[in-house]
Amino acid sequence: MNSSRILVVDDEPQLRRVLRSTLSAFGFIVADADTGEATLDRIREEKFDLILLDVNMAGLSGLETCRAIRARSDVSILMLTVRNRAEDKIEALDAGADGYVTKPFDVNELLARIRAALRRAPASAIAETRQIQLDGLEISFRDRQVKVNGRVTRLTPTELELLHYFVMHPNSVLPHDRILQAVWGPDYGDEVEYLRVFVNQLRKKIEPDPAHPRFLLTEPWLGYRFDTKG
Repeated sequence: MNSSRILVVDDEPQLRRVLRSTLSAFGFIVADADTGEATLDRIREEKFDLILLDVNMAGLSGLETCRAIRARSDVSILMLTVRNRAEDKIEALDAGADGYVTKPFDVNELLARIRAALRRAPASAIAETRQIQLDGLEISFRDRQVKVNGRVTRLTPTELELLHYFVMHPNSVLPHDRILQAVWGPDYGDEVEYLRVFVNQLRKKIEPDPAHPRFLLTEPWLGYRFDTKG
């Protein structure tokens, strides 16, 4: 993990220097960019394992950059933001981020978030799970896609791991904190907005009628349940 390549994107030179120095000291290979445009150029030329992306930047904003990255890459993205409102965090997740860190942040917190993102279950391990077919829903973990009544949609890495966790625990009520710790890591547990966003995204991809879920059901005040019985 410590040889992982991280791209730091922020328009504040001092913060880029601090993050580059700190992360390099922990063994990561670190590059940086100061604009969204430079970021898109950089990822076309080099492969990174994770991108730390500031929300507020001149020119192409962090959210716009995140959407552009996600349209072409499955790299893990953590947003850096000074905004602490739930709506702002949800907006970052909706743009395609896998998580976020609020400024000012503690270095240990940042490292924990980075390590959690980098130690997600490898796609190769998830791909060994058999293909699921259920009432018009077909899930191919190998191809990282779902098919609903013939309509094919591709899953992001986080959506894939979340859906895999649900499929591996069918018809069981899964509490919020248990899901968060299984998919995002042991340092998570209170970030219920993560689940709301990603469950909504999954419903749009796996449900015949996302407004009236058949498979991915909400258990009020508790968590979620993947229903295979109908």
